[in-house]
Amino acid sequence: METRLAAADNEFGVNLFNQLTRQDKDRNVFFSPLSVAFALAMTYNGATGETKQQMARALKFEGMNHAELNQASAALMNTLKSADPQIEFSIANSLWARQGLKFNEAFLARNREFFKAEVATLNFGDPAAKNTINNWVSKNTNGKIPTIIDQIDAQKVLFLINAIYFKGQWQKKFDRALTKNEPFHLLGGGEKSVPMMSQSGKYQYQRGDRFQAVSLPYGQGSKSLYLFLPDEASSLNEFLKGFSYEKWEQWMRGFRNTPGEVKIPRFKLDYDRTLNDALKAMGMEAAFAEGRADFSGISEERKLFISEVKHKAIVEVSEEGTEASAATSVGISVTSVMAPQQPFRFIADRPFLMAIRDQQTGVILFLGAVMDPK
Repeated sequence: METRLAAADNEFGVNLFNQLTRQDKDRNVFFSPLSVAFALAMTYNGATGETKQQMARALKFEGMNHAELNQASAALMNTLKSADPQIEFSIANSLWARQGLKFNEAFLARNREFFKAEVATLNFGDPAAKNTINNWVSKNTNGKIPTIIDQIDAQKVLFLINAIYFKGQWQKKFDRALTKNEPFHLLGGGEKSVPMMSQSGKYQYQRGDRFQAVSLPYGQGSKSLYLFLPDEASSLNEFLKGFSYEKWEQWMRGFRNTPGEVKIPRFKLDYDRTLNDALKAMGMEAAFAEGRADFSGISEERKLFISEVKHKAIVEVSEEGTEASAATSVGISVTSVMAPQQPFRFIADRPFLMAIRDQQTGVILFLGAVMDPK
């Protein structure tokens, strides 16, 4: 079931990525599919009826009952833990409930047991409540994401939050002395000067149809950065037109150990979005519809609906490695190939696709479109 869930999370992640790149056309996109999936899986524990069916379809949970999904989530969280001293990786979950409202004990217990969620009751009327939640997010993203909640309105009754933190040192670090400012060709035809890091050696590489891809491992190799670079005659937008989970799986089988040279920009990105529209477009409308949503598994006292799903993510790629973190908050409110023959040259001097993947489970931890490296 763990393998089944990893595949479901990846398919959901690619679909969500496609929605976000449509909404944020020609702009940087970077998020953690896993973080969003975990936050929504906790919420799904309280969904019933049409709301549950739509969520299962969008999240690719069909064919798994609640017990199987919860056990698979616990197993996946456990497998993803890093035993590698050069890779830090943590997943944390929490539920913050409004004081005075009765919540379904079984719902809270499931999220406590399987998602290791911290469950706390807060006085949402107290301005300090927001700080308590934000401090928890900051702590669990190593200070990278200091806030996820701006305000708590009178309708909010529950926040379900996931935080992910990753820091990996390259298996082979880039030599800072070789980093030089070089032009990066932007989508509109302009260019900007960016610090380009370079190294050469043997890499997992593939030459595809009008693109090339390389994998750069962290530490002992349990997690890796994948970069997909469209050919100069093509573009990232062209490349992403047919992007799908099936294509991703096909690409993952196409890498071969090949000698070559790699040049990638040193950069930092942050991304902050409300995911409501993207999730509705993926078929989850009922969950957001006041009066129609059915979360009676969370609380039978009042009619609840998802008022917002917020996501923040940040990544920094440098000569030493990569640091990335993400937080997802679900706010619940009450109703009012070919093998290359010779050494390759992979020069990411134009927009590219990036992903950080766990090699054991195959799960995509982070996914992004880098249009303009900052």
